Amino acid sequence: MTKEVAVDFSKYSDGLVPAIVQDSKTKVVLMLGFMNAEALKVTLHTKKVTFYSRSRKRIWTKGEVSGHNLILDSIIPDCDNDTLLIKATPTGPVCHTGSDTCWNEINISEGEQEAEFLQYLETIIEKKKAADPKHSYTASLFQRGINKIAQKVGEEAVELVIEAKDNDPQLFLNEAADLLFHYLILLNAKGFNLQQVKDILKKRHSK
Repeated sequence: MTKEVAVDFSKYSDGLVPAIVQDSKTKVVLMLGFMNAEALKVTLHTKKVTFYSRSRKRIWTKGEVSGHNLILDSIIPDCDNDTLLIKATPTGPVCHTGSDTCWNEINISEGEQEAEFLQYLETIIEKKKAADPKHSYTASLFQRGINKIAQKVGEEAVELVIEAKDNDPQLFLNEAADLLFHYLILLNAKGFNLQQVKDILKKRHSK
């Protein structure tokens, strides 16, 4: 792993970028934290995943109190260089509740775990709204307004329908992912979230 990781911390007014931590072996998403330039530097130097605490206003290394560190394996920036995927090896429970992951505090089904990922994705979309539109595709959509976002959802829906008529599973799934992502952006732009949509579906299902 190279020690040079290209990250644009200037995209957000607070100088922080989201950092998603994934277990290198199991691929389970362990937690979400935030890093500034100093936290990234400490992480690369010590090989222990380190964040910036927004509540305590300081750098902190995961496990500095519990001893349950996250040993760094790799860091991968996203296409906009404003979100990090960190692959690490945990030396103990990750969540403060004692759970292995912050998304598994209770015994939930696999399907519900997947839904939790979509809620996490919503937090990333909300964060990217504040990014520089010149460097962030998501931010550029918000800057162009609700009409452009709605138009984009329509375009992705049409592309999905077209792919549904062909026999390329990978292209179909990619278009489905694009549609879902832009749908989440549209919900956010309208001031809503996925949970509100799920609540409506649950009410319909109970009738």
